[in-house]
Amino acid sequence: MADLQDDIPATAEVGEDDCLPDDPRPAPAPLDGSYRRAAQPAGELLERAHALLADHPVADGYSGLPWALRHLPWYDLELGEAAIDTDVPRLREGHVAALFWSLHLPEGPDDERAVTATLEQLDLVRTVVEAHPEGLRLVRTAGQVIDARNRGRVAVVLGPAPGAALGDSLALLRILHTLGLRVLSVADTAWAGPSGLTRFGEEVVREMNRLGVVADVSGAAPDTVERTIALSKTPVLCSRSAARALRPHPANLPDELLTALGRAKGLCMVPLTAEQTGPTVPDVADHLDHVRDVAGPDCVGLSGTYDSGAVHPRDLADASRYPHLVAELLRRGWSETELALLTWGNVQRVLRSADFAARAAQQRREASTARITELDAS
Repeated sequence: MADLQDDIPATAEVGEDDCLPDDPRPAPAPLDGSYRRAAQPAGELLERAHALLADHPVADGYSGLPWALRHLPWYDLELGEAAIDTDVPRLREGHVAALFWSLHLPEGPDDERAVTATLEQLDLVRTVVEAHPEGLRLVRTAGQVIDARNRGRVAVVLGPAPGAALGDSLALLRILHTLGLRVLSVADTAWAGPSGLTRFGEEVVREMNRLGVVADVSGAAPDTVERTIALSKTPVLCSRSAARALRPHPANLPDELLTALGRAKGLCMVPLTAEQTGPTVPDVADHLDHVRDVAGPDCVGLSGTYDSGAVHPRDLADASRYPHLVAELLRRGWSETELALLTWGNVQRVLRSADFAARAAQQRREASTARITELDAS
């Protein structure tokens, strides 16, 4: 089922055991004054987290599973697979009902290989999903995400894919969309550089809107982020971005961009990684607090970033550990409404918006035939 290649290193864990019962820090009093609720014993908080996630499961914004599976000689995601961070039993234990499967490649192929490599990744995803029909379902629309959840399947959303896979042809974007692509990264492309989107880059965003493909601006230059937010007729997302005010990682967003993203009802999906958010569960929660406070509760989501080679806090070591993070947020006084938006509601809103905007755009706009050589010629 998978290619025989060199084994990738197992995802590492960092930090001491930071599970809630051992957390020595006192619980901060929530803004609404309901201290009794925030000061519940850790076991009760974890029970509440499981109950909340049963009603409002997690839509995880980034999984490196396709690349990780290429390095395993054999695997069965239904039974469970210890060599990776994600399998169906752990997704169910963590109450994950939707998962964005990245088509990025760690080695970063050049433009000539990017198309082939992306299609190979896409083909692998389809093969994996077809081999696990009781646990996984490939989806294209927000409605299909809901249907998969209702049928007890984890919805697999294709993307983000690297923008370099388009080369200079919007026809390739349409082909990828026909094959199921829902999210495309704009970073590290010839048409989205340090000075922002080129004329061809703007046409890419318009065609993405027409098709219903969501723009991912994680890792893009600030001018590109700002222009994409302003140009897109549907909310954009950051598939792996936290708060730069708390941790100066280049993919994290400064407050001014978080504010702009919030005004546009975009989505900042905070990665659960030591490099971007810190080595403990409270560190991750600090970033979620900050993004919520700056961009608003409608604009914050979760990005497990599992099976991507990233280092995770010990108590967030795999896809089953989301209840521990939600329990920490409950301890801090997050309301059920805020948590429902964080885990599920905000992702659904962005996908529904993209679907609606595409239907409207297709009635008034023909498919673009623009090429980079025509629009960006000096």
